[in-house]
Amino acid sequence: MTIGTMAVIGGGAWGTALAQVAAAGGRETILWAIEEDVVAAINRIHENPVYLRSQKLNPAIRATSNFSELAHCDAWLVVTPAQHMRAVLSRAPCPNMPLILCSKGIEEGKGQMLHQVARDVCPTSPVAVLSGPTFAHEVAAGLPTAVTLACDDQALGETLRARLALPEFRIYLSDDVAGAEIGGAVKNVLAIACGVVEGRGLGQNARAALIARGFAEMTRFGLAMGARRETLAGLSGLGDLVLTCSSEASRNFSLGKAIGEGRDVAALMADRRTVAEGAHTAPVLHRIAQDKGIDMPIVAAVDALLKGAMPIEQVLETLMARPPRPETH
Repeated sequence: MTIGTMAVIGGGAWGTALAQVAAAGGRETILWAIEEDVVAAINRIHENPVYLRSQKLNPAIRATSNFSELAHCDAWLVVTPAQHMRAVLSRAPCPNMPLILCSKGIEEGKGQMLHQVARDVCPTSPVAVLSGPTFAHEVAAGLPTAVTLACDDQALGETLRARLALPEFRIYLSDDVAGAEIGGAVKNVLAIACGVVEGRGLGQNARAALIARGFAEMTRFGLAMGARRETLAGLSGLGDLVLTCSSEASRNFSLGKAIGEGRDVAALMADRRTVAEGAHTAPVLHRIAQDKGIDMPIVAAVDALLKGAMPIEQVLETLMARPPRPETH
């Protein structure tokens, strides 16, 4: 199997950055976006001024809002917001070519991981997951990046890696699809918690402790859901967690920081054109953890905070007053 033309489904910052990767060397890449202004700008001036400003894009990228133009593509990079993936794939003519899922989250409605959503909607399409510590603007600019590509079919994984890998975009293969997705979903919720700590001015020590204890929660959840420990300790788990919990370039971290500074949660969510996926993942992640008896106090605290069920002072007090226990638990 060879993969030539690639489609990217989603014209946000991350979708645009991945289109830049896919188009390197002039390789044909079609970017599907729902926003007509994004489509027009990419085709006219080779920029996405809505989501990825000041970044010149490869002229090999062509944008469209018409799914029928993707029929000849050999693979799709699916980069829609997690909560819209089912609806978008349901609108598309279900392809038989590979779907590489690049979004991070858990579907709120059915509590499914995104690879399960894709297999529900497109049962004949092979599914892979691309995840790791990535800020879109750095990837689009060609800065060094390393990611995990998880795929059940090793031969397909190697084919996809050969098509997408660049010297500055290094891809490590895995067959742990669930593990790669779980790291990306859980870290978004933990990043909100770290942002709250930053907004409250609690210091770097507190944030480091939160990252470490958050990783313990991610590991407990992942192992209970069938992920492998080494995947969770790799790029798509620990690597992505460290990046997302350490910079305001993270939408989830910046949302938490604004909450920590005292801004209203509902107003913050309503004012965002870009999606902080952790806000949608927190309630379903907390629900699954409760159902399965998995101890995730940081996730529970973020969920309570976002719902307005607990004021921020009580959330912080709850986390800091946790009874001492062996660190390995």
